[in-house]
Amino acid sequence: MRFGISTHLFHDRRLDRAHLEQIAVHGFEAVELFATRSHFDYTEAAAVAQLKQWLSEIGLSLASVHAPITASFGAGDRWEPTYSNAVGDRERREAAVRETRAALRIAEQIPFEVLVVHLGSPTSRQAADDNQRAAAQRSFEEICDAALPYGVKVAAEVIPNRLSDATSLVTLLERYVDARHAGICFDFGHAHLLGDVADAIEIAAEHIIATHVHDNRKREDEHLVPGRGSIDWEAALITMQKIGFAGTYLMELANTGDPAAVLDDARRARQRLERALAYS
Repeated sequence: MRFGISTHLFHDRRLDRAHLEQIAVHGFEAVELFATRSHFDYTEAAAVAQLKQWLSEIGLSLASVHAPITASFGAGDRWEPTYSNAVGDRERREAAVRETRAALRIAEQIPFEVLVVHLGSPTSRQAADDNQRAAAQRSFEEICDAALPYGVKVAAEVIPNRLSDATSLVTLLERYVDARHAGICFDFGHAHLLGDVADAIEIAAEHIIATHVHDNRKREDEHLVPGRGSIDWEAALITMQKIGFAGTYLMELANTGDPAAVLDDARRARQRLERALAYS
């Protein structure tokens, strides 16, 4: 099994080589790039080439890219402005899809396996005309079409809105979208906010192609290191073993003030998860 870290941990600053070195030093072998221009300008070919060099020299693989959800992250987790591919306004929806297409072009220089996509916005952040089902379906189909020539899979992420619980995503994939390279990014923390994690895994089972691993206390989306919240990780991992998931366990963690301390904690959490997976 493979474990990785999302650069979400450093999303409030410009990504640099030192961040990737910290990830590797703490024993992780893969990364997910959180595609936000203020963090990493995916539209700049030179920046992508530099990232490719850093990954090669450090010995990390690019497992996935998280499609843009905002143009810029600010202090206090501010999103300025947000991108939603499920908004009712056509121009804003198309702008969100264009940003995703731009992030996909990273694959021209750095092959990666999965593009992780939010359908709409979390309920806590949605605008009045956001999270329209027809708009989300159209955008997802367009993104899947754009990803196909690159050999990149597209994973709709479980997020807390009416479009993106496990049942809704399975319905989208099985009834409305004809794309064999599409699936689900199972986000443990978001599933916990929505209900029972193990039950959601069972529902999404055959469509899970990626994961986001983090914890919370079932009150808000905290992106804590596994074990720091209230998820029953033993039950969750037994279920992941039961469905035969063999992909990357990708930790998407919040910067709680000291990324090095978070990575230390994540390394210990990885050891606990590996033991649980070995015995389940």
